[in-house]
Amino acid sequence: MWMYLGLLAALFLGLHNLCKKHAVQGNEVFPVLLGTIGSGFLALLPFSILSSYFPELTQQIGFHITEISWKTHGYIFIKSMIMASSWVLAYQALKHLPITIVTPIRSAGPFFTFIGAILIYQEKPNFLQWIGFFLIILSVLLYSRIGKKEGINFKRNKWIFAIIGATFLGASSGLYDKFLIQNLALNPQTLQFWFCWYSVLILLIILSLTWFPYRQKRIEFKWRWSIPAVGVLLQAADYFYFKALQDPEALIMLLSAIKRSQILIAVVIGGLVFKEKNKRKKLIPLFGILLGVFFILYS
Repeated sequence: MWMYLGLLAALFLGLHNLCKKHAVQGNEVFPVLLGTIGSGFLALLPFSILSSYFPELTQQIGFHITEISWKTHGYIFIKSMIMASSWVLAYQALKHLPITIVTPIRSAGPFFTFIGAILIYQEKPNFLQWIGFFLIILSVLLYSRIGKKEGINFKRNKWIFAIIGATFLGASSGLYDKFLIQNLALNPQTLQFWFCWYSVLILLIILSLTWFPYRQKRIEFKWRWSIPAVGVLLQAADYFYFKALQDPEALIMLLSAIKRSQILIAVVIGGLVFKEKNKRKKLIPLFGILLGVFFILYS
């Protein structure tokens, strides 16, 4: 069951990435981030209020937000710091790079998660899983060669390093999620609600230094329908992902790889919508990544 929940998370993540590309085009990254995370928080806020006044109702529908200790709040705040850093880097890279380059690089995230799962959680990969992960990495390297044809030098372009950093931090957060869900026994909606709350606070601090004081930047900002859509789609993806992690048998390294099937939506549909270059050539490494995911699932 947890694998199917992972595929649902991948579906919503793919749609989330398309909306994210639309939201950041010609826009300041930080206010877009605040809009998306704030929208996700507002979508969860009614469940928090209902949990306080009508706990039986929220428990019945499976969206009860529980009370947690200050120590647990601290753990969730750490996750917010990790992901806020990852999002800032990822949004900046997405603003300056084609989605068909950014998304496949982020697909290398399962490799970092794979290593962490072995070292931290002692998850034991088999031969096919090794093949699958190395297929993903080799496919990403092939994307780098295609990227050069679009004027993107992977060794000198700072946005490439930004998306690699975002990928590493995202993988670290994925490993941390297993600790939060399984070791601390947090339910998905409680983790999502407080995570969004702390992320909003962090982004408000960043914006108070980089955006609010500058009138010209505020004037140039364009509100788009895709900004709240990103937030809602992300919360839907996270909910199914966290529900999958609640299963004691769920392997974080396999869940991380399953989520990367979102690239089918980003590369195929995103390439058509945003009219990016070399779409046919990008199908070759895309196939390599999907084949790697297949090996992991088959194993």
